[in-house]
Amino acid sequence: MIKRLTFLFSLLISLSTLAQEADTIYNPTVDYASPKKYEIGGVTVSGIKHLESDVLIRIAGLKAGEQLEVPGEKITKGIQKLYKQGLFSDINVTATKLIGKKIYLNIHLQERPRLSSVNYGGLSKSETTKLKEKLKLQKGIQVTDFLLNNTEIVVKDYFKEKGFYNTEVNIVQRDATDEENSVIIDIIVDRSNKIKVRNIFIEGNNAFTAKKIKKFIKNTKEKKLKNFLKSSKYIEEKWAEDKMTLIEKFNEKGFRDALILSDSVVEVADDRVDIYLKYKEGNRYYFNDVTWVGNTVYNSFVLDQVLNLKKGDTYNKTLLDKRLTIEDDAVSNLYLDNGYLFFNANPVETVVGTDSINIEMRIIEGKQAYIDRVNIIGNTKTHEHVARRELYTYPGELFSKKDIIRSVRELAQLGHFDPEAINPDIQPKPESGKVDINYELEEKANDQIELSGGWGAGMVIGTVGLKFSNFSIRNIFNKEAWSPLPTGDGQTLSIKAQTNGSYYSSYSLSFVEPWLGGKKPTSLSTSFYYSKQSGYSRSYSQYYSNNQPNTDQQQEVMGMSVGLARRLKWPDDYFSLYNEVSYQNYRLKDWNYYLIHNGTSNNFSFTTTLSRSSIDNPLYTRRGSSFSLSMKITPPYSLFDNVNYSRLTNSDRDQQEKYKWIEYHKWVFKGKMFSPILNKTDKLVLYTGAEFGYLGHYNKDKRSPFEGFEVGGDGMSGYSMYGSDNIGLRGYGNGTLTPISESGQRLGGNIYSKFTAEVRYPLSLSQSATIYALAFAEAGNAWYEFEDFQPFNVKRSAGIGMRIFLPMFGLLGIDWAYGFDEAARPGENGSQFHFVIGQQF
Repeated sequence: MIKRLTFLFSLLISLSTLAQEADTIYNPTVDYASPKKYEIGGVTVSGIKHLESDVLIRIAGLKAGEQLEVPGEKITKGIQKLYKQGLFSDINVTATKLIGKKIYLNIHLQERPRLSSVNYGGLSKSETTKLKEKLKLQKGIQVTDFLLNNTEIVVKDYFKEKGFYNTEVNIVQRDATDEENSVIIDIIVDRSNKIKVRNIFIEGNNAFTAKKIKKFIKNTKEKKLKNFLKSSKYIEEKWAEDKMTLIEKFNEKGFRDALILSDSVVEVADDRVDIYLKYKEGNRYYFNDVTWVGNTVYNSFVLDQVLNLKKGDTYNKTLLDKRLTIEDDAVSNLYLDNGYLFFNANPVETVVGTDSINIEMRIIEGKQAYIDRVNIIGNTKTHEHVARRELYTYPGELFSKKDIIRSVRELAQLGHFDPEAINPDIQPKPESGKVDINYELEEKANDQIELSGGWGAGMVIGTVGLKFSNFSIRNIFNKEAWSPLPTGDGQTLSIKAQTNGSYYSSYSLSFVEPWLGGKKPTSLSTSFYYSKQSGYSRSYSQYYSNNQPNTDQQQEVMGMSVGLARRLKWPDDYFSLYNEVSYQNYRLKDWNYYLIHNGTSNNFSFTTTLSRSSIDNPLYTRRGSSFSLSMKITPPYSLFDNVNYSRLTNSDRDQQEKYKWIEYHKWVFKGKMFSPILNKTDKLVLYTGAEFGYLGHYNKDKRSPFEGFEVGGDGMSGYSMYGSDNIGLRGYGNGTLTPISESGQRLGGNIYSKFTAEVRYPLSLSQSATIYALAFAEAGNAWYEFEDFQPFNVKRSAGIGMRIFLPMFGLLGIDWAYGFDEAARPGENGSQFHFVIGQQF
């Protein structure tokens, strides 16, 4: 107020002298006792550098051409408006000249100082970084009282969350010598002592012991040896949450009237407090009669069965809410899955006697809602039909919550959108009884580049791969669609090459069309691959000491396959059936690593796989299951070729005749289950899996030298044993659980089993990177003869690891595991590191 009077006084003094109307008077003065009216001839602004003059004049309300009384309230109000902006430390209005009845004004403003830099004292490097992120004090912003007060509050709150309740913050301003009207701020922090809880005193407990009550309190713990692994910091917000949680716990145990009478926190030392809590339990209540009012679609018996609350059960408000609206099989979902979007249930409780609760469920069913519009929003690269064909909600059909959940799952399975960002926005239209559904999507990059190196069999294998997961083959000749490749139709094109540089190379090409013909979810997949490998100058058991290639030993493999997969509707629509025809051609020259050493072998097979998958998210699965049973068979040549294979010798000629056409039947079962351990967060997930495989034969004298199981290690595709399935079992070297003979020669695995239990926790679920940590235990083994199969004779391991999914590179990971049992090849157990690329255990 003093400043404003000063400014007004300055203005009145400067206008104390008036001249004749026709004269120009500079720096005129004014007479206090005789106010006069003038027309504003013009307004200027001085003293500013970073603000627009025209904007400030409009804020002051002093426009050229308007009438002005001098002295008067208009100038005072203009000054007040400028002060309210909080940008100025000093404001001065003067008359610069007077021409007749026109007066010219100047507004001189002193801007508040701007921030030059910030220094932090009394903090660690990590604390400084965190506070910089929270405060966001950027160079050039104006230093106001609000900014300084807010800075102090933010710093104190930050340390309160860490248990430092006596933190002192001293903020010092000093002029920046190298910048005009700028200041340096020093933020000096004294955290003092961290406040911890010494004792919690409980009063009023009858049904529960004090020890039990303290277990109900999750965040605030006493500083005791028994709580060594738990935080005992006193944080005011956490204690408030604990009090609310405590009442909820009492309600869950039937104490409907429980309330906290008082609580106090008493400082007993510089770094310790005692907490005194007094509460009243009241009576324990039980559910009595549940009646339904307003229900016409479902009778009371059906609703009672779904609600599943029995007379005489302990009263539990949390359970009542879950069974009514929250859980997957709640009463509300019974209605919502049948179109009753406007359904509402209001439980009215009535106390009966001293310990019983009658509940009257007042139901408002409303009319069934039909879907009006289904919109796809946010697909910038993927064509709309690719997303729309995965939906289970269609215009004109009844609204169904179950169908929306399924649609979200199918959109997530595509891999083209961020699973965590898929949002079904439901827009009810009660006046028409209809509803619009907007599926809000966020595109993510899912094309992948694989650049990797792996160590196996005494050498390094380099891999280069490209995977285009949203390819569009129909636009391959459309120049405008190349950006850099034609995309948007959801097709997958993969190209991959592996090489050692000197004696191994492999090339593969595959293509998948998920909706063949565009009408039904029938998937077509095709692949082609070729590889060439040279052998070694020594025997297999000696090659570790001599890794020079022997070009006289060679193996060439060429293969191709065509497969069709279609979704089934029975037993439910999570099932699918996949059929594949494949052919491999093996050309061997002095190849001493198989039963056959020379000649050509042909493998023509048919594979059928029945699978069911209901997982909710392919990147970080929280719930659901995945099961598959596959059968791969070849024609039983030995049953109709009239050859007595038992009489054939081990000569190359006889072996070529025996294995010219390979025969076998192969069975593999794989099962995975995912479930959240803590339903409140859905983050901590338990994954359990089981696998079994068996390679059988039609004729014991014509066993297949291919198609066995290589067990142990990271499970990555190997280069040496074509036609074999690589089964990862961490804690052991690659393939080291595969049976060998007494002489050390490889026999191969014709039967295997594997069991996995894994706990996962996400560190990041952002679109740019999905990262989760894991701890696991595994067990498995492989056998050559079915007669040797012992289900419980397994090799055990345990360890920890991490997975990172980067859209550009796919899944990457590292595991450390310890194998507890001796492997088939001695010395290949114990501490092992495994690197994972593009696959999951």
